[in-house]
Amino acid sequence: MFLDASHFKMHDGASAEPVLAAWGITTEDKPVFVGPDAAACESHNAWHDFLTDLRDRGLRPPLPIVSDGAKGLIGAAEHVFSHALRQRCTIHKMRNVPAKVSKDDQETVRAEFWRIFDIADPDIRPGQELVDTVQRRIDSFVATWEAKYPAATKAMATDRASRTPHLRFPVEHHKRTRHSNFIERTFGETRRRAKVIGRFPSEKTCTSLVRAVLDRSSRGWRGFTMTPAGLRCLHDLRRALLEPPTMIRENTNEIAETLTNAA
Repeated sequence: MFLDASHFKMHDGASAEPVLAAWGITTEDKPVFVGPDAAACESHNAWHDFLTDLRDRGLRPPLPIVSDGAKGLIGAAEHVFSHALRQRCTIHKMRNVPAKVSKDDQETVRAEFWRIFDIADPDIRPGQELVDTVQRRIDSFVATWEAKYPAATKAMATDRASRTPHLRFPVEHHKRTRHSNFIERTFGETRRRAKVIGRFPSEKTCTSLVRAVLDRSSRGWRGFTMTPAGLRCLHDLRRALLEPPTMIRENTNEIAETLTNAA
């Protein structure tokens, strides 16, 4: 599931306010626009209410939640869907890190940033071993640049665990699940339509137009390639994260007592 928000003017006398939105990709490789909701701000409470409503209306916990680094969004996602993996958009981080280095080194830093996450071996197996490999590359990047650009390496190291969950998914999905850029492009189309209107006459009018434009735009997205091996990987992840097996009691006395009580 991908989460993001964009701001629109929808109340008299008020500045632009966010419309929160969620998109998903099904295991049948189909893109789905889950829905929007208006909010006063991108706070923890606003995102929490939005996600709770989706859950209460029947949305199953997603495997990954892909978003930017907004603290309110992150906190709400971790609370409502606590077992889902949280993937932070690598595009946003890629913009942040080079912005903290001099112009002379920006291209080099940007190239090294992408070498951390690009996996050249087509036969690589997704999983914890791959996650550990990329985390070591982050360590190497920090060690190389820390003395010269401590602010950039601090940004690189912050929330680093959220940069690698996509590596536990099928390899063919990595470049699609590590960022949320296509959502920004979709919201860009919505803002282009809204610019002609200026200020919406009401909140309902705004959310109706946003829903219509986002739903139409999302139908043109490419889905994910779903191979038998990829589907098995997703199934195993869902069982491990969202449907863990019940622990077997090792204490024979406890087992005997349970059987006695059951009898």
